[in-house]
Amino acid sequence: MFSKILIANRGEIALRILRAAKELGIATVAVHSTADADAMHVRLADESVCIGPPLARDSYLNIPNLMAACEITGADAVHPGYGFLSEKARFAEILEAHKIGFIGPSSEHIRIMGDKIEAKQTVKRLGIPVVSGSDDGVTDVKEAKRIGAEIGYPVLIKAAAGGGGRGMKVAKSEDDLEEAFHSARSEARNAFGDDAVYMEKYLEKPRHIEIQVLGDGQGNAVHLGERDCSLQRRHQKVLEEATSPALNDEQRNRIGGLVAKAMAELKYSGVGTIEFLYENGEFYFIEMNTRLQVEHPVTEMITRIDLVNEQIRIASGAELSMKQENIHLSGHAIECRINAEHPRTFAPSPGKITYYHPPGGLGVRVDSGVYAGYSIPPNYDSLIGKLIVHGRNRVECMMRLRRCLDEFVIDGIETTIPLFRDLVDNQDIANGMYDIHWLEKYLANKSADE
Repeated sequence: MFSKILIANRGEIALRILRAAKELGIATVAVHSTADADAMHVRLADESVCIGPPLARDSYLNIPNLMAACEITGADAVHPGYGFLSEKARFAEILEAHKIGFIGPSSEHIRIMGDKIEAKQTVKRLGIPVVSGSDDGVTDVKEAKRIGAEIGYPVLIKAAAGGGGRGMKVAKSEDDLEEAFHSARSEARNAFGDDAVYMEKYLEKPRHIEIQVLGDGQGNAVHLGERDCSLQRRHQKVLEEATSPALNDEQRNRIGGLVAKAMAELKYSGVGTIEFLYENGEFYFIEMNTRLQVEHPVTEMITRIDLVNEQIRIASGAELSMKQENIHLSGHAIECRINAEHPRTFAPSPGKITYYHPPGGLGVRVDSGVYAGYSIPPNYDSLIGKLIVHGRNRVECMMRLRRCLDEFVIDGIETTIPLFRDLVDNQDIANGMYDIHWLEKYLANKSADE
């Protein structure tokens, strides 16, 4: 087991990792920018190191500074959290060269799954269903039109090195294709430094279903059920739940079994998430995230498995501590992402929190690094916390979520809590009848009514 872990992240996920490490008896090192000197994970860590000024490229993305922090503190492993360097194969390689453990998969698997074209080819070979589209990158409009005619419109043009909805454009007909193609390439080049794109059939009303997997790199892998992440705005997840109201046990076990078998064959190590679009009873691979997900707590709530604990154990060389038959899904869990944003316009709302009162009670979890008096810097992602609730069934879970949202108080800044209060009272949400386009249509209609 590792003796000291450097946490190469910030905010609620840094605090989440810190708590797991402490429960395993492992010393912790917090790194921070000058903007995060008063962050909760910095206060609670055994050691802390300032790695640069507020801009992420000068601090949290600054690999030389992170390596220097490892050397100064004697950390023998690094946990990257999510975002920042968590899916940068080069960072994993550098740590390996310096004999410092990377709490994540191999650099090879990060690289394969980070290239959306190669990822699609790999999972297809491993027996995972994929949506129809181009087998390789699409380099010109003429080729794009040929593929569009072959698979039928509408089509989706996606950045090969992309994520988070960037470099993604829809063409509803051949007339739209040229503009969408050039726009996707330009956005991909600006966001990722790589303008390679590929094409897929655009599904009209799919749900976003993802399977959580654990592998030990020794040919053993299990799945921990699915999460439904269909409530999205601009391709960004807003609310997640497990299990999905759209799936039954047969569908869950079928797709979960395919994923676990594929990851065992790949000898994948650590946690990973295979993301699908789901429509008319069929699953279509989107991408694989080779890291911990923001929404991992809902899986932890229904399985009682600490995913960060498992990450650390596996990265230290241990085998999986469970078999598929030992995993049982219990009840229902929902997570709301609490952002420092205006609940209608979604404009960022950095500033000082003057009063903070999180909800509590049976089946309630709040993952957040904020506190009364803390000033949220304007330099980073607006996520400031996650409210996760668990119930014996979905109805109980929704009732508990409604109660918790009424209790949750964050003063001094705008947050998205009022949005979630609206959502839990919506009949479509109560019935579980929504797809990946539902939230944007709901917000557009609400704006029009106002």
